Amino acid sequence: MTVASIQQAEKELEQKHYSKAETIYNDILSIDTTKVDSDTRSQTEKLVEQQEKSILGLSKIYFIQEDEAKLVDLINRSREIMRGSFAKSKTAKIIKHLLDTTEKTFKWKNKSEEYAIDLSIKTTKECIDWSIEEKRTFLKQALQIRLAVLYYKKQHYNESLSIINPLISEFKKLDDKSSLVDVQLLESKNYFQLKNNAKSRASLTSARTSANSIYCPSTVQAELDLMSGILNAQDKDYKTAYSYFYEAFENYQLHETKNDDKVLKYMLLCKIMIGKIDDINTLLKQKACQPFINKKDIEAMKSVASSYDNRSLKDLEDSLKLYNKQLSLDPIIRSHLSDLYDSLFQKNLLKLIEPYSCIEINHICSMIGLPKDVIESKLSNMILDKVFYGVLDQGNGWLIVYNEPVKDESYTFSLEIIKEMSTAVDLLYEKASSLD
Repeated sequence: MTVASIQQAEKELEQKHYSKAETIYNDILSIDTTKVDSDTRSQTEKLVEQQEKSILGLSKIYFIQEDEAKLVDLINRSREIMRGSFAKSKTAKIIKHLLDTTEKTFKWKNKSEEYAIDLSIKTTKECIDWSIEEKRTFLKQALQIRLAVLYYKKQHYNESLSIINPLISEFKKLDDKSSLVDVQLLESKNYFQLKNNAKSRASLTSARTSANSIYCPSTVQAELDLMSGILNAQDKDYKTAYSYFYEAFENYQLHETKNDDKVLKYMLLCKIMIGKIDDINTLLKQKACQPFINKKDIEAMKSVASSYDNRSLKDLEDSLKLYNKQLSLDPIIRSHLSDLYDSLFQKNLLKLIEPYSCIEINHICSMIGLPKDVIESKLSNMILDKVFYGVLDQGNGWLIVYNEPVKDESYTFSLEIIKEMSTAVDLLYEKASSLD
């Protein structure tokens, strides 16, 4: 088969004559490289190069045609073709491309992302078995990392961890810090989803330690900073979380990744949670943020910020309904919405009751638009938490608000004196007992 055949196949593919291109590619793949004259090394290398292009070409055709059966069969055939004459690096490259194509099958009609992940898990497992059979350790480890990521995407976190734990031990023995960073970061993400923040933070610390001893690509550094920001936000340390999100945003900017707007959204969330609403407009005026200001995610956060600034619970509820996909469906944002809602609820109630010393609870309900039992429960919690001083007169249906009492420091000092005197008396009693 000559180089012209490949050129003809590429031309047919470009002209969308898929059946003709498929026939040429299959003819090239049917040639057995082991039967080529071993003395003609350049001829063998040329054939291997043609077969590589044929595999990639066929994967493109089957993806366009949405032919799952042929795509899976191509992966199986390719492994057998590459078994003998293909270099290990070339084999890894081709398998990665084929598995990437499989993961993108969710773009097909009537195919969900979950279906694509299941198909990817199946094909990845088969490739791992093949790499073990061929004793290709590095390929096996790369595929196991991919499988762990797929389980993470499928929300099978324990299955993902069961793959990660042996890999960490292997990479430590090999002193492969680059791969170690990847798996430790993935381990941190899995533990975070399992609500084990302590182990998640420990894994992230290990990943950062490993990253500090090597050159760490900016995309990986951005992932580390993003995870650090998420964990700090979970601990309600929003100032520190914002600084990590800002670092992640800058690193993502270098590569123009799809995570840019997501990180910017988290930055805005931190500003809202610490009550610095004015900083949001300043932040969005920066040149780096200009491409995102009209995106739905950013519009959603601006709407939430406006609601919070106005202390309007109704506006927040309207924002949640209008931007449900951008807010409620984001797991990180959703985890903080409850706190944000409670905080705004509390501020809204304080805004309504601050002009009064006595106010009917029914009047509060009519102004805020929520049931009486919800309002009474929230007011009683606020009184117990000493957010304000007052009492609920449920017999008359009133809320009586008191001024904040002035603390009598002499009472505190008296208690301290009594405590010290009690200690002194106890010591004197012990000494008197020893004299007897």
